[in-house]
Amino acid sequence: MGLRQKILLAFVIAALFSLLSFIIFGENGVADLHILKVERDNLLKRNAELSQENLSLYREIERLKNDPKYVENVARQELGVIGKDEVIFKVKEKQKGQN
Repeated sequence: MGLRQKILLAFVIAALFSLLSFIIFGENGVADLHILKVERDNLLKRNAELSQENLSLYREIERLKNDPKYVENVARQELGVIGKDEVIFKVKEKQKGQN
């Protein structure tokens, strides 16, 4: 093998190595593809979570519109509302050491 062929072979190997490096680490390379796939998977997961949350909120809205018992329960729990003719008794617990 002559010197000219060795130089040509070295040039071809360098060119192939450069091309491979560009394919892997370039702007639209394999590394970016992996990052995009991970990002896509995260977005799909978040989308599923938001869909579940939307469904839950839709169900709650429907109950608030159509279920008076549920509205009463929410008002009692969140707003501390009491009904007519109801009395609230607050009982203090005994502290330890007291009779």
